[in-house]
Amino acid sequence: MKAVTRTRSLPALLFALVLAVLTVTAPRAEAATDVSVIAAALREGPVYVDPAASAQLSAGDADALARRIKAADKPLFIAVLPADQPTRNLFADLRTATGVTGLYGIRLGDRFDARADSSVMSATARRNLVASVRGEDAKTQLNDFADRALATMGGSAPASWGASSSGGVSATGLIVVGAVLVAGGAGVYTLARRNRRRRAEEQRAALEKLRVVVDEDITAFGEELDRLDFHPAESGADDAMRADYERALDAYEQAKTAMAAAARPEDVRAVTRALEDGRFSLAQLAARREHRPLPERRPPCFFDPRHGPSVADVAWTPAAGAPREVPVCAADRARLADGHDPAVREVDTEYGRRPYWDAGPAYGPWAGGYFGGGLLPALLGSMMATPSYAADYGSGYGDFGGYEGGDVSGPDFDPGDFGGGFDGGGDFGGGF
Repeated sequence: MKAVTRTRSLPALLFALVLAVLTVTAPRAEAATDVSVIAAALREGPVYVDPAASAQLSAGDADALARRIKAADKPLFIAVLPADQPTRNLFADLRTATGVTGLYGIRLGDRFDARADSSVMSATARRNLVASVRGEDAKTQLNDFADRALATMGGSAPASWGASSSGGVSATGLIVVGAVLVAGGAGVYTLARRNRRRRAEEQRAALEKLRVVVDEDITAFGEELDRLDFHPAESGADDAMRADYERALDAYEQAKTAMAAAARPEDVRAVTRALEDGRFSLAQLAARREHRPLPERRPPCFFDPRHGPSVADVAWTPAAGAPREVPVCAADRARLADGHDPAVREVDTEYGRRPYWDAGPAYGPWAGGYFGGGLLPALLGSMMATPSYAADYGSGYGDFGGYEGGDVSGPDFDPGDFGGGFDGGGDFGGGF
């Protein structure tokens, strides 16, 4: 009887043992930290080290890295996660969950990649930066990435970091941080107000730099109108010509009014958009008077929008840049065909006269009005975002009026900035 009992209990014991093992080991496939937990930690401090990845970066090293990022006052977020963390839409989901405009770097096992809002760092700059640290051990990689990013990225640290005391955040640490946040609400408010005041000052300074360039554009267009030998009552003038002329005059007045009312660099877009409309109206008027086919609506000359509407797209390679096709006026097309340099629009900077695309992201709204937000990134690539001196013009103008680095935008961001594959494999963006 006892033997029978033992025989019957052995499978039961084995089943219980297997069940116990499965209970301990099986959740590991589902034990990945929820993105909301990572996001909550990053809202309170720049560095998050998952408990399952603590061997990658020690608490002391994480704290040191967090202090350096905070001291630089930049919206740089670092997460160290285990290799088996699910990667589907990781960057996009994390950016949505934090709701903060910034640069996000993720170390996942022995792989590393990053994504950023375009107002903080261009896609080209971000890709080059990631490539420069590939293959390094975790501590070296994250410190090198942070040092190089902090030297060139735009934006300011989010106000919520002011109440946080540590970069490497555990579950217990989050509870403590929450208590500190409640107690330190007044301090956070003071810090946020200080950041808003600083950014307002940056905007005013950037607008004053833009004002010089925009006033030159308005004056140049006014001179074009003065030189125009057209009178609405002249012989041969018809209603279409008079309509073109009226639109050009209206555009001139709109540009002056918009510039007088401009309070932020983003407001300049309306000015240059009006000037672009006015110059196209003049091009139509000229074609009608000369009995030529009406021109198609094309963007202005890339090298200097004051040249008027472009006539063709030509291949051009900027200094230390990649070849690209840009719209050019007839005169610049001829110069390039003859092997000469185009007539480039230069602006004053702290470093002397430079092409407008090499003068910092504050000129983004000015160029965006001429070329439109969709066309401009393809033309400029990283050129308006990568110079280290770009921060002198204020931050956050690379996306032509979007949120500045460190601002809370919630899910209002360009998903293209946070898509794509990860480190040549996996999927940290979209995908199936």
